[in-house]
Amino acid sequence: MQQTGKEVLFLSGNDIKNALSMKEAIEAVKSAFVQLSSGKAQVPLRSRIDVTEEDCALFMPVYLPEQERIGLKSVTVYPENKKQGRPAIQAMVMVFNAHDGSPEAILDGELLTAMRTGAASGLATDLLAKKEANTLALFGAGVQGRWQFLAVNAVRPLKAVFVVDRDDRRAENLVKEIRQLFPNMRVESASPRQAVAAADIICTATTSLQPVFEDDWIKPGTHINGIGSFKPDMQEIPQETVQRARVFVDSKQACLQEAGDLLIPLKKGLISEAHVLGEIGQVAAGELKGRTDERQITFFKSVGNGVQDLATAAVAISKAKAMGLGQTIYL
Repeated sequence: MQQTGKEVLFLSGNDIKNALSMKEAIEAVKSAFVQLSSGKAQVPLRSRIDVTEEDCALFMPVYLPEQERIGLKSVTVYPENKKQGRPAIQAMVMVFNAHDGSPEAILDGELLTAMRTGAASGLATDLLAKKEANTLALFGAGVQGRWQFLAVNAVRPLKAVFVVDRDDRRAENLVKEIRQLFPNMRVESASPRQAVAAADIICTATTSLQPVFEDDWIKPGTHINGIGSFKPDMQEIPQETVQRARVFVDSKQACLQEAGDLLIPLKKGLISEAHVLGEIGQVAAGELKGRTDERQITFFKSVGNGVQDLATAAVAISKAKAMGLGQTIYL
C-alpha cells in the first residue's frame, strides 16, 4: 500500500551518534551561540514545569535563521531514575522547515542533549583554556561525563583524565570506558582534591547543591566548565572561584535566572551582574576577549539553550539523509 501523509525522518540515538562527530557538533554549537549572542536567533525563555521538588519538565522553542529551521525540545529531568537504572534525562526534539513550516524530523533528545552539552564545553574550552592544557578533572561519571571528556579531548588532546564521582563503581566504569577508547591515556578515579590539583581543565557535570571542590585547590591558569547545576539552589563551583574568575555564560538572561553558581554569590553581594563578562557566542564571534593572562581562572557557566539542540539536530539531519540513516514515518 502506498504511504500517504507528510514524510518525517526519525533519528534514534544511534543514528545521531553515527551521523555526527563531536567536532561537527562543536562547530554547530559555535554557530548557534554566535546567532544567539547577536540577536539573530529567536529563543523564548524555556518553560518549566516542576512535577515534584526534584522532578521537572522543560520545553525549549527556538528559531535559527542560518539553519533555516524551527525546533522544540521537550525534556524531563528525574534525578532519582538513576537508582532504578533508568535515564535521569529523557527528551525528544521536533524540527520544522522554516520556509513552509512543514515537520521535518523527530530526534532522540537524550543523546542529542548529551552531545550538544558536551559540545558547548568543548567550544568554551577551545576559546578559554590555555593552548597547552592537557589534564582534565571530570566531576560526574554519568552519561554526561563521557561527552564532556570527548568534547574536551576533541579540542585539547588530553594526556591525563581524573574522574570523580560519589559512586566509586560509576567512576571506575567510566575510567574503563575511556581506557578502552584511548589505551595510551592516563585515566584514573581520584579524590576531588587530587583531581583538581592536577587539572588544567575542570568539568563539573553533577546535580550537587554544594561546591564539589575547594577554591584553593585550583592551579593558576585553570579553565572550568560548569554544566551540572541548572536551578537557583544548585551549586558546583565555589563562590570564591566565581569571584576571581573571568566568567562567561551560554545565555546571560537564562543564567541570571537559573544558575545557582552565579545567583548564590550574587544574592550574597559577592559579585554583581557585571561580573559576568559576556556570552561565549561573543567570544566566538571575536567581540570579546576570553583569556587574557596565562594565570587567569576562566569559568564557563551553562544552563543549556535550545539553540544548541537545533543547530546540532540540523547537522545530524543533513548527515543522516546523506548516509541513509534513520527511518521515515508518515503523519
